[in-house]
Amino acid sequence: MTTIWSRDAVAAIALRPNPEVPLITAGSLAPVLPGYDLWDYWPVQERDGRTAEIAGGALQMLLSAPVLPDPESRHGLARIRLMHETPHGWRDLGDLLPDGFAPGSREWSGSAIVTAAHDRVTLYFTAAGHRGEAEPSFDQRLFETSATLTIVDGVPHLADWSAPVESVAADGQIYARDMTGGGAIGTIKAFRDPAWFCDPADGAEYLVFAGSLAQSSSPWNGAVGLARGGDGQWTLEPPLITADGVNNELERPHLVHHARRYYCFWSTQRKVFAADGPSGPTGLYGMVAEDLAGPWAPLNGTGLVCANPPGAPIQAYSWLVLGDLSVISFVDRPGLTGDPVDPVEARQVFGGTPATPFRIVLDADRATLA
Repeated sequence: MTTIWSRDAVAAIALRPNPEVPLITAGSLAPVLPGYDLWDYWPVQERDGRTAEIAGGALQMLLSAPVLPDPESRHGLARIRLMHETPHGWRDLGDLLPDGFAPGSREWSGSAIVTAAHDRVTLYFTAAGHRGEAEPSFDQRLFETSATLTIVDGVPHLADWSAPVESVAADGQIYARDMTGGGAIGTIKAFRDPAWFCDPADGAEYLVFAGSLAQSSSPWNGAVGLARGGDGQWTLEPPLITADGVNNELERPHLVHHARRYYCFWSTQRKVFAADGPSGPTGLYGMVAEDLAGPWAPLNGTGLVCANPPGAPIQAYSWLVLGDLSVISFVDRPGLTGDPVDPVEARQVFGGTPATPFRIVLDADRATLA
């Protein structure tokens, strides 16, 4: 049962006070990896969604690129970086995958699960473009691969990656195959960001992902896609949630099971709402259901969980709700009220580092900041 995120729900955002994520002061957070921009990131998780404790900390995977004159150029060079976060700080463990290993020209976000014995990690990720292409394309494919996890002198190591297998492909019937869109940031279509989830009700495995509807007549046709299966044997299902005619990108969707309910979260930006309809702020959004199949109800009646402050509407992005209801994200452009036109200005203010986590509280169909 697919649920529609309606214009009425989005329009109601303007009628209610919006919970605001903590203000980030420009320059207040030092880079955890100087010389690199870091953005969308996720921890290695247990099968039940908890963040896995590995060698006294969390094994984090982050999109990364060398610092460039224009930070928007980072998407064309993105590699997944492996870092170990402990109470003592962040330790850089280098590029996650070997050079030339991934099937794309760039590596975009996903998720990762560890075995109960903590001896093997499976990565689900987006291969953007194609290996060896002359110009980066917008094609997006979902892949999975696994590696042996060992701890040497207190430092985690992932090695001996299995050959990457395409988890599931866009079918052109439910999910659009043409990723081009308008070609500009915010207009490209989606088949990316796989997030693995195990349903505690029956143990079934799922991937949720950012998708675009193939049969839509609207350029704003974002969806939370769904595949069921596991071990490389996935079957596409109808979307859990669509924003047809409302929003182009429901990015990095993921599922959290809490207090016997299912919560689906995603991030989106004000600039990707339909030009002829209501819009919401750049923020974390979500819905709740009694059953994974739905129906899904917008949290807080609108879908908005929390947003950047009005005075800093693009300060952070790419929120991820973890199993303990802590929320991670990255520092985007604090201190600005709109997208910078000048790359020099963009470089001066771009954070490119993990933001300070915060927590939310979930009570049935209500979500608040802790």
